[in-house]
Amino acid sequence: MEVQLQSDPWEWEKPMATYLLRYHSDQLRSIASSPDPNLHYPLFIDFAELMEEDPHLARLIFSQPTPYLQAFDNAALLSHRIVVRDLEQEKNVVEKNFIHVRINISGSPLECSETFPTIGRVRVQHRGILLTVKGTVIRSGAIKMHEGERKYMCNKCKKSFTVYPEVEARNSISLPSICPMQKLKPCGGTNFQYVENTIVCHDYQEIKIQENDVIVTGLLTAKWSPELKDVRCDLDPVLIANNVRRTNQLKSEMDISDDLVTKFKQFWDHFKDAPLKGGRNAILRGICPQVFGLFTVKLAVALTLIGGVQHVDASGTRVRGESHLLLVGDPGTGKSQFLKFAAKLSNRSVITTGLGSTSAGLTWMLEAGALVLADGGLCCIDEFDSMREHDRATIHEAMEQQTISVAKAGLVTTLSTRTTVFGATNPKGQYDPDQPLSVNTTLSGPLLSRFDIVLVLLDTKNPEWDVVVSSHILSEAEPDRANNDEDLAKVWPLSTLKRYLHYVKETFKPVLTREAERVISSYYQLQRKSATHNAARTTVRMLESLIRLAQAHARLMFRNEVTRLDAITAILCVESSMTTSAIVDCIGNALHSNFTENPDQEYAEQERLILEKLGSIDDFSDMNRMGD
Repeated sequence: MEVQLQSDPWEWEKPMATYLLRYHSDQLRSIASSPDPNLHYPLFIDFAELMEEDPHLARLIFSQPTPYLQAFDNAALLSHRIVVRDLEQEKNVVEKNFIHVRINISGSPLECSETFPTIGRVRVQHRGILLTVKGTVIRSGAIKMHEGERKYMCNKCKKSFTVYPEVEARNSISLPSICPMQKLKPCGGTNFQYVENTIVCHDYQEIKIQENDVIVTGLLTAKWSPELKDVRCDLDPVLIANNVRRTNQLKSEMDISDDLVTKFKQFWDHFKDAPLKGGRNAILRGICPQVFGLFTVKLAVALTLIGGVQHVDASGTRVRGESHLLLVGDPGTGKSQFLKFAAKLSNRSVITTGLGSTSAGLTWMLEAGALVLADGGLCCIDEFDSMREHDRATIHEAMEQQTISVAKAGLVTTLSTRTTVFGATNPKGQYDPDQPLSVNTTLSGPLLSRFDIVLVLLDTKNPEWDVVVSSHILSEAEPDRANNDEDLAKVWPLSTLKRYLHYVKETFKPVLTREAERVISSYYQLQRKSATHNAARTTVRMLESLIRLAQAHARLMFRNEVTRLDAITAILCVESSMTTSAIVDCIGNALHSNFTENPDQEYAEQERLILEKLGSIDDFSDMNRMGD
């Protein structure tokens, strides 16, 4: 892979300056207009454009980045001074002392696997070339002052030269054995004197990364680990960064073509007369298709991933739009399957276990845990009940305020956790339906109240269900049964389903109709009156959960308006969570919930039951007549 091209880097400074003046004059003018002359300014160039303009120079930068990037920095200063002279008549033009060229490899041949490997595939062969890796920042050190260069003068020829620190030697500076000046006629001097006031310092920060949320382009090298008595000294791989790009914004943006959006619209137009059976349920069948049935769980997963609309209340407090879901169930009920599939559906996700998840750990550096790494996405936590006591306390703030406050080791900061939490846990021993959820799970009431939906999956004996499930599993095992049909009425592939959930979440901002508000309000008041065993679940948080779930269902149904259908569906989801104070008796075990033949007809019956329980069916009928 290594390319050896013999050339003096300093001979390229004038051609480099010419290139910068021709293609990057706007950046040079912007730098010239900045007020502070002592800041270090970046000048971004695209490697693809450079390769098209001067392939030879581009190959030199790739194969020998250390000397040629230094030459490019010198060329940037040279071109900057030319721009300053051209703008001398204008006000606020200040000559700068430090400009650094930053290489963006996007869209260039350097995005191939050989020069853009995964972290686990970085090898010795990558050393010395311009390398790019992608990873997640897991540790961020404090910003320190770092000596970048200093000058010495040869006592024999009286010429000065610049010396740079060596990363391999932990940023120490080593003098050359003989004078590096006058290469054609070397003087042979070996005594050097430091030139006063020539030290240039840079801001310096160490970060540790693991796959997969920043893109770093730089030079791969190594440095010796600290010397410890009776401990072998090793070389640690280090990438000296030239350019760092965050990919959080890139990940939040998904390629959704206009043709696909049209396909979504045509899908709902086709099923406008049967929106639940042909429309919504066809989408839900695409969620974790290897698990038979479990309609209630699949609906809950979809609503949780879509979420509601974030808003700010009258007091200025931000009310989260992200929903949280907890599955409590016996072993073998499919909890982990749903966790893994939900992670695939989310653009940004972290899967961990209760013991393996930390909110934020501190050594001498700040280290992000699972909730922080999943900021803006989904955090799946299996074995939720095994979480450490300290992390359980921290997750309270993370789930509701969506921040984690850290005050430790002299560091006070707030980390963002705008995260959807999807947890799974086993019950404590044999599940007792007569006891509240907190007793059955060892999770506190305040923590349970932060989950919008808590579904209990009990593996009760049901011979009819066992026959249906076993037949489904055996049929899945048969060969040549893969369905590659792109008809959304029959099957929703993972990639299409992922794009649909992302599209409705970003596009629709549903608003509650007056009718939906009355349904939700009446149900909440009734729950407040009837709550006995599960009082921790019937707080204002439950009202907010109902609103979020109704908004999520409206989004799922491709609408910008929350109707009574969405409000009733949100109530049914919450009813599934109310294992001790449900007001509707037709919910049943979520584990045995299946896709019915006539969901639109069944919904009408459920709606009638709920409105009767609310004692306001006549009021709603009057409202409908008024609307007509």
